[in-house]
Amino acid sequence: MVYDYFYGIQAEQFSFYRIPKLLFTHPSFKGMSTEAKTLYGILLDRMNLSAKNNWIDDSGRVYIIFTVEEVMEALGCAEQKAINCSLKWIRKPV
Repeated sequence: MVYDYFYGIQAEQFSFYRIPKLLFTHPSFKGMSTEAKTLYGILLDRMNLSAKNNWIDDSGRVYIIFTVEEVMEALGCAEQKAINCSLKWIRKPV
């Protein structure tokens, strides 16, 4: 059997987002929407890019920039859902 090469964007068909299983099994996340959990996987993927680009703050933490418009595009949703999903992952000050 002969397999053909992948060309251009075809290679991305086997790219995946990783979503921690904990988001689906731990009681703390039971009430969270699937969209918010999916967004976490997308943000995690973006974090890897930020780390490669050395986007690190003064405390040594990797940071990302992901706009509401990018969330809307990634999830295929309206602005309010994008905001609601994003708010689930914003860390509240203690």
